[in-house]
Amino acid sequence: MNTTSRRNFMQSLGAMGVVGLSKSLFPAWMPRLAFAPRLQIPPAGGRDTMVVIFQRGGMDGLNVVVPFGEGGNYYDRRPTIAIPEPGAGDNRAIDLDGFFGLHPALRPLKDVYDAGALTVIHGAGSPDPSRSHFTAMEYMERGTPGMQTATTGWVNRHLETASWQNDSPFRAIGMGTMVQGSLRGPVSAIALKSIADFHLQGREEHLATIQRTLSSLYSIQAPTDMIGAQAGEVFATMELMAQLNESEYVPANAAEYPDSDFGMGLKQIAQLIKAEVGLEVACVDIGGWDTHEDQGGSDGQLAGLLSDFGQGMAAFYADLRDYMSNVTVVSMSEFGRRVEENGSAGTDHGHGNCMFVMGGGVTGGTYSRWVGLSDDMLDEGDLAVTTDYRDVLTEILVGRLGNPAVDRIFPDYVANLPGIIRAR
Repeated sequence: MNTTSRRNFMQSLGAMGVVGLSKSLFPAWMPRLAFAPRLQIPPAGGRDTMVVIFQRGGMDGLNVVVPFGEGGNYYDRRPTIAIPEPGAGDNRAIDLDGFFGLHPALRPLKDVYDAGALTVIHGAGSPDPSRSHFTAMEYMERGTPGMQTATTGWVNRHLETASWQNDSPFRAIGMGTMVQGSLRGPVSAIALKSIADFHLQGREEHLATIQRTLSSLYSIQAPTDMIGAQAGEVFATMELMAQLNESEYVPANAAEYPDSDFGMGLKQIAQLIKAEVGLEVACVDIGGWDTHEDQGGSDGQLAGLLSDFGQGMAAFYADLRDYMSNVTVVSMSEFGRRVEENGSAGTDHGHGNCMFVMGGGVTGGTYSRWVGLSDDMLDEGDLAVTTDYRDVLTEILVGRLGNPAVDRIFPDYVANLPGIIRAR
């Protein structure tokens, strides 16, 4: 590393756009970062931090938010996996409004719902009919369903079009080994697997060696070119991360995050929010929702996923109770599942789904332009999408994040706002 030339180092970083620290330069345990040029203008205040949860695999929204009020239209089509109507017993749907109920594994979210800090949207999703995971996720994360020309993500376009800019290296983060598609574009994003990685599991001498090596390659006091600016980004990130210690973090209000990638991701996002490092948007994934076989009903495969999701969301809310007036969390999945269960006690790729929006700025309750599950109202055997997911995101962007440039964030789309957000 000491003999690495400046030119070779730059080539290993990449030239434009999102740049990752090369594995050829650092040991396997060294954290990977992703950077791109950003404007150096201080951020303005009075906006929410947005947390975007992607439930990858196509979540079965009909068993997550159960339309028990549909009666036989729901229960007759799901003889082995349907969630029983609300009533006595822990295996039954948790009544929300007399028509919709939460899956029993989401019981931790009922307190958040009762506090008015959770809005449940049903019949939501992308209007694109694709049943391909890859295609549907790409369209949703680009924010341009059916349009293949977009090369950037909707979150990145939000950051790019905002009337303010933010020079924090933590303006946008994606929890995981690489940034999510919604974050891709010209504005900086960090792929953060773990805050603990930046402490190198106690190997601070290795971090010091890496810092000295980088220092020998660059003079970053006043960077005049892109290479110097990239080096400045690296050092700024390392300095900020050195101030955080994941192992010593104690969540507030006795919040208990699940011991999972999802739970730990939310926990670290909460830590960054409290640290006031300039975080505006964080993305975190939770996968495994492709339940073609042995999906289960009140128990089983889907219930396990929902337990992780519900516990994580509830812990995040409890931990950030004093901050939630300035935080909005939104969840989505690329598509739902078919209304009819299949012959393997699971569900195949469908269309309409449900979304959750949590935070101090939501109106709370349930929302749906529900058309029902009768044969004549289904979309080729699927729950119809009656609320475009961009309607929900637009209202968050305008009402809570203060960015009205939705014509550039979601080009060629005019939103039909659902009224689930209290504008600042």
